[in-house]
Amino acid sequence: MNIRGIKSAMGIYLNRLCFTREVATKIPVVNRNKFPNTISSLKMDGWQIHNYGTTEELQFSTGLRMPIISNSTDCLVRINATTVNPIDVAMLGGYGSKTLNLLRYQYSKTIEFPLILGREFCGEVVQCGMGVDNKISVGDRVYGVVPLHINGSHAQYVVVPQYCLSIAPASLSNEQAASVLYAGLTAWSGLYVTGRLGSVCGAVSCSGGGENSRVLVMGGSGSVGSLAIQLLKSQKVTVYATCSDSAIELVKTLGADYVFDYKNSAEFEALRNYAPFDIVLDCTGQGAELAKNLNFQFGQYITFSSPLLKNVDKFGISFGMLKNITHFIQSNMKSLSGKGFFLKYGFFMPAPQGIELLTRLVKKNQLSPIIDSSFTFAELPLAFEKVNRGHLRGKVVITMS
Repeated sequence: MNIRGIKSAMGIYLNRLCFTREVATKIPVVNRNKFPNTISSLKMDGWQIHNYGTTEELQFSTGLRMPIISNSTDCLVRINATTVNPIDVAMLGGYGSKTLNLLRYQYSKTIEFPLILGREFCGEVVQCGMGVDNKISVGDRVYGVVPLHINGSHAQYVVVPQYCLSIAPASLSNEQAASVLYAGLTAWSGLYVTGRLGSVCGAVSCSGGGENSRVLVMGGSGSVGSLAIQLLKSQKVTVYATCSDSAIELVKTLGADYVFDYKNSAEFEALRNYAPFDIVLDCTGQGAELAKNLNFQFGQYITFSSPLLKNVDKFGISFGMLKNITHFIQSNMKSLSGKGFFLKYGFFMPAPQGIELLTRLVKKNQLSPIIDSSFTFAELPLAFEKVNRGHLRGKVVITMS
């Protein structure tokens, strides 16, 4: 080997040394699960899309390149269970593609396709970057979320930053653990980051807050609504919720103080007798149009059905952002001049303080996910169709076994 070859070999070795660590005592665990140790064997099974469209675009492959650690704070996780969320169905159809492609390129210099969907999981850590602290180690059972601009969890392995992970509570099965964080963080960010329910401290820490506030959760039996109710009750908030008649008993068991059948016009009209509400949390996806038609008083209307990414998709980044600003100002001018409320948008946010709060509540038996249905990994397209039909009671889970 010449001098250039020696330098090249040393560079590869030092790069691996600097960016990954495998705990020596854990190596038998990794090897026992057939974790690949050579570049030539870095393959995995997974579902990809090469175009936007329907479930027909979901393609299964047994020879996908396994993701590798590229940042010192990344972790490689072998997935035991994952889920299908409405955001996965939307992204399959091209939702947010312009914004997410820009973020994806800035983050990892990757192209648009092929794309792996999936935003949350439960699994086992098989490799850690050198910058990962001792809270996470190889062999740990973890649960986590995948930021929207990173290839997702509908595969055997995923790489995510450490801040997106936490040790999975022992009280939860793999399927339950995989069902907590995406919906839980969506509810948390809507209430505490967008809604400032616990003031600034509730947004920047895991302190929660909001005692004695009054919150109406629209869509209390869904994945986000059901966790929002439990989160709010753990903080001593008075919770009002809407759902269908067949889900009323379920929503009551979650802790809601008052439950209303949204299909019963008399019951829905009766909500005005319990107003005003500090926050109306729209978990139904009806957006700003529903806010205009509510006949009772409330301070904030927070919806997860935002036009922000849709406008960028339709008008491009510059005109799309201008359209968003105009829409936000016009909507709030109308709402403030009419009923006197603020219209706000909530978003999924992979924040470590939110993960810490949710984990603490799970360990205290104050929060538990509802599972609507479960599918095998081979049945993943059927899970997408199930989510696309809507009217779910909790999460749709994918088991890898």
